[in-house]
Amino acid sequence: MLRDDAHLETRAVHSGMEGLRENGQHTPPIDLSTTFPLPDVEHGGDAYEVLAGGGDLQPGHSAVYQRLWQPGVARFEDGLAALEGADGAVAFASGMAALTAVLLATVTAGRPHIVALRPLYGGTDHVLETGLLGTTVTWVDADGVAGAIRPDTGLVILETPANPTLELTDIRRVVEDAAGVPVLVDNTFATPVLQRPLELGATIVLHSATKYLGGHGDVMGGVIATNREWVTRLRQVRALTGALLHPLAAYLLHRGLRTLPVRVRAQQRTAGELAARLCEHPAAVRVLYPGLAGQDPAGLIGTQCEGAGALIALDLGSYDAAVRFTEACELVTHAVSLGGIDSLVQHPASLTHRPVAAEARPGAGIVRISVGLEHVDDLAADLFGALDAALLATPASTAGSRSA
Repeated sequence: MLRDDAHLETRAVHSGMEGLRENGQHTPPIDLSTTFPLPDVEHGGDAYEVLAGGGDLQPGHSAVYQRLWQPGVARFEDGLAALEGADGAVAFASGMAALTAVLLATVTAGRPHIVALRPLYGGTDHVLETGLLGTTVTWVDADGVAGAIRPDTGLVILETPANPTLELTDIRRVVEDAAGVPVLVDNTFATPVLQRPLELGATIVLHSATKYLGGHGDVMGGVIATNREWVTRLRQVRALTGALLHPLAAYLLHRGLRTLPVRVRAQQRTAGELAARLCEHPAAVRVLYPGLAGQDPAGLIGTQCEGAGALIALDLGSYDAAVRFTEACELVTHAVSLGGIDSLVQHPASLTHRPVAAEARPGAGIVRISVGLEHVDDLAADLFGALDAALLATPASTAGSRSA
């Protein structure tokens, strides 16, 4: 039995595992059923109505159909909700599917205006900028939230640390300035190990579960942690749009939660040491990492989040230098995504943030590094070799060893 005051590490291992011992099991089973038997017509209709409306599976009811409810998905949702301190969670086939559900729920409630803080993940920025889902957006920085709220504002969206340049935003302040409008925080980079936005007043927490929650680069998913009202609304959207997480993906993501605290803290330790070392290389015009001196002016590390995380951004001064750097990495893989056990590097302006408006796009010289579980010395050797290559393309006037 998991105690209410159990530490996060214990909750990560045991949440969502309820009932297994009683069934004589030690790990969650994988149920791939797409349909579930119905005892009679009336029973089936009642169960369908409850689940299609976003309600919970009732005792004695059939789950009816996988699109409406799935036991392995529910276990993963329970596990993530326990880590975020949420009433519940709703899992989707991808992070963008999760965001889409929130935006659709906001639009159908008659409040289609979104206030969004840049920088954001490029996919989020793109779907808001296009208005594809019926939303309109006002782009602001943290100082502009209060002035951007309108009667039809349904959501404020932010990401902290921000993608890809890792700026920190004061969640409490944004919640206060939002004046009752729900605040969605993309917590993909920090994870609930380092930051729990609901405890700071946010209404909705979004994760691309593909990243740290899965942690091994072999499963895709998205998940929202939130209050009971939003859980019901989002389950209804999911049931109607069919964006349910696959049962096998749910199994892998639930398994990933059980090692999440160990992985994130180990990766963060390596990232902190690596960031400090990278400041010494002349090709690094700027090393962007919230744990470095001067990069957390509001003092949010230790008050809002428990650490700086495991991502580093380097400003190499030019597009040519960034290209040389990424192509010279050998141990670190040049690929999109982040949060896995192996280290990755990418050029955001050319990839994940390519659709972003030019004025908001990351600089052409910026590369983003997701630090994995390799030894720091091996990573440093690889990255310093790549920086040596980048230095050949960096004008002398822009080279330097500055961390801010």
